[in-house]
Amino acid sequence: MPVSRTFTLLLAAAVVAASTIPHLLSGQQPPSRRQARGRRPAPPPALRTTAQRIPTPRSVLGFEPGDERKLADWPTLVRYYQALAGASDRMRYRELGRSTLGAPFVALVISSPQNLRRLDYYRELNARLADPRGLKTAKDATAALKDAKTVVLITSGIHSNEVGGHLTPAILAYRLATDTSAATRAILDNVILWLVPSLNPDGVTIVARWYNRTLGTPAEGADPPELYHHYTGHDNNRDWYAFTQVETQLVVDSIHNVWHPQIVHDIHQQDTDGSRLFLPPYLDPVEPNVDPLLIDGVNALGTAMAWELAGQGKTGIAINAIYDAWTPARAYQHYHGGVRILSEAASANLASPIDVPFDQLATRGRGFNPRERSWNFTNPWPGGRWTLRDIVTYQTDGAYALLENAARYRDRWLANFLTIEGRAVRGWKGWPYAYVIPRQHQDSVGLATLLGILHRGQVEIRTALHPIALGPQRFAAGSYVVVLRQPYAGFAKALLEPQRYPDLRLYPGGPPLPPYDVTAHTLPLLMGVTAVPSRDSLRIRLSSPVEPPAANPAYPGFTGPEPPRIGLYRSYAAPMDEGWTRWLF
Repeated sequence: MPVSRTFTLLLAAAVVAASTIPHLLSGQQPPSRRQARGRRPAPPPALRTTAQRIPTPRSVLGFEPGDERKLADWPTLVRYYQALAGASDRMRYRELGRSTLGAPFVALVISSPQNLRRLDYYRELNARLADPRGLKTAKDATAALKDAKTVVLITSGIHSNEVGGHLTPAILAYRLATDTSAATRAILDNVILWLVPSLNPDGVTIVARWYNRTLGTPAEGADPPELYHHYTGHDNNRDWYAFTQVETQLVVDSIHNVWHPQIVHDIHQQDTDGSRLFLPPYLDPVEPNVDPLLIDGVNALGTAMAWELAGQGKTGIAINAIYDAWTPARAYQHYHGGVRILSEAASANLASPIDVPFDQLATRGRGFNPRERSWNFTNPWPGGRWTLRDIVTYQTDGAYALLENAARYRDRWLANFLTIEGRAVRGWKGWPYAYVIPRQHQDSVGLATLLGILHRGQVEIRTALHPIALGPQRFAAGSYVVVLRQPYAGFAKALLEPQRYPDLRLYPGGPPLPPYDVTAHTLPLLMGVTAVPSRDSLRIRLSSPVEPPAANPAYPGFTGPEPPRIGLYRSYAAPMDEGWTRWLF
């Protein structure tokens, strides 16, 4: 008899014995084959106990997330996250600070209990990969890559009328806290997830209370008649390079700059009458200072998520449509080694269901037609009823697919992350060696603000210890110098150089293709500051990295007529956000 055959029979006998002996010892009959087939194996007692004591969203919110016409305010959601983290050894609750209106700004860090006990170790490992100058040998790099975990940041709810984003994090967190499947165990073992349930906690309460107050009235499902972010309105997601708002600052300072995520998933909603879900790849243009390997990662992950959701039977998924990857205003991570995976689920009327006939799906979408099948829109949605349950299902399953990919391809995400940061440290061919920023400016506040932005973005700023000559130009000792041989050189270059938006046409010789959004982000032009590129090494000594000066303007006093009284009018259908006026005045 062949050895393999003998081994197989012995193994089968051992399995039968293992399943029978415990019953013989206990005096019970072993289960029949039919009973065994019809019964799932019970989880270990520890897992059963854990799952039984984890609070469900319903137990705190009073409803299932996704139920029609049901929204929770922020204090209620915070109570749920506190209860969930208090009961689960797979997550920890963190209050990062306070929002614009004083609400708790919170995050959950989710991973296996073993990983959570060693968070400081994994944070230090990832920091070494983010700045490979600290890896002295190939052996150091190999050791860091072997032990590190994929760090994922999932953010939600930045636009408060996109109400699925208020609830999806609760569903996702509960699933990760209770699920015992092999896929979830792999996620917990290989990924450290930072989950920010809302990037605008104030707006969660503003929208929920308005919605609940208007239920059953003609205003049901309409946006509230006030800004759901009191300074930026809907444009708080354009603050990822200027850092003007406290919520942006908290995420950048506490998560991005500390944990350096390889993957950032930003959960959004879009119009009611287009695709049911958008995922990357993005349309052109791509901002030229983003590492091409990073864009490859965006394309691969977005497409993999779309494929996974399509395999689950979800329809109406568009890729390579609508949104571009041009501005750092929406994509801090693209200049810090991480991919930005934007998801945009179709909206309902807040939490109220809608009916969208197929022939009323809008054809205005850039790059696809929701009524026609195409390579990037392979299975059109047939139209019909669309509910909050649909929204949170698409969002939750999409986020889970992303986490599965982060776990399965941990080695690749980490290796590519190290490659991206290593390229930045070595410098890109064709880039300037450095930017020189003279210290003397009439507008010292503008200079300090520009330097403060770079510093918050972890760009190293040095000063010249000797005078600098760049052709006919002379700069005094003490001038600021930003060398583009550092991990986040791309962020510095993107903000210091003038932009030249590509000349994209609807068709060859045709009219220009309208940009999706912001087209320029040159800080020297915005701040009235001079920044001069140097193509060659400066050949002078530079200081160690320095702190920028304070940007707080000081006025010795006020004389003259009384300040003017300024009145502002807000139309219900305002043509642009006016929250900036509150910030200024």
